[in-house]
Amino acid sequence: MSAERGRRRYDSLRRTAQAQATRAGIAHAARRLFVSRGWAATTVRDVAREAGVAVPTVYAAYGNKAGLIWALADAADLSADASRQLADLEAAPSDPERQLAAMASYDRRLFERAGDVITLVREAGRTEDEFATAYREARRRGDETRVQVFSSWPEGVLRPGLDIPSAVDIYAAICNIDVYTTLTTERAWPPDRVERWWSDALARELLR
Repeated sequence: MSAERGRRRYDSLRRTAQAQATRAGIAHAARRLFVSRGWAATTVRDVAREAGVAVPTVYAAYGNKAGLIWALADAADLSADASRQLADLEAAPSDPERQLAAMASYDRRLFERAGDVITLVREAGRTEDEFATAYREARRRGDETRVQVFSSWPEGVLRPGLDIPSAVDIYAAICNIDVYTTLTTERAWPPDRVERWWSDALARELLR
């Protein structure tokens, strides 16, 4: 490969990295403003100013103010480190207990670092269709991850009589923002204790 071709390739990687960094900055700015001010009181111009970018940059990244709802979802995923969950799952392909622990760890990080965003989106979804759609889509993606993981296990790993849809339902009943909030806020559990309990409860309820 010539030096010129190498520079062009790295220029492309650099542009991609810069675009991702810009989206991340906008996502975090949108999160801060929507949580502190609320959806109605926050404008695209406010988000651009908070992120330190031009207004057209925000529109290019997320389309419009309604599209900034997806910035909140991006901010939550960035906070919880979805790539770490994937690495943890791939590191234990033949160990269902470790995979359940990896998913519980992701949910702990998600609720610990972005619980305010999840609560905002869910509550706003009661009156705003865009938020309701974003909340349903986030839950669907979570369920999809669990279906993929559970489907990768050999026959006989799940508890007898338990099919994959039911296992996904049980997971959702145990690991959710309401359980996390009850235990950490009302019962003063530290987040790592919630994670350990989730891991144990999931293994007990789902595995043979």
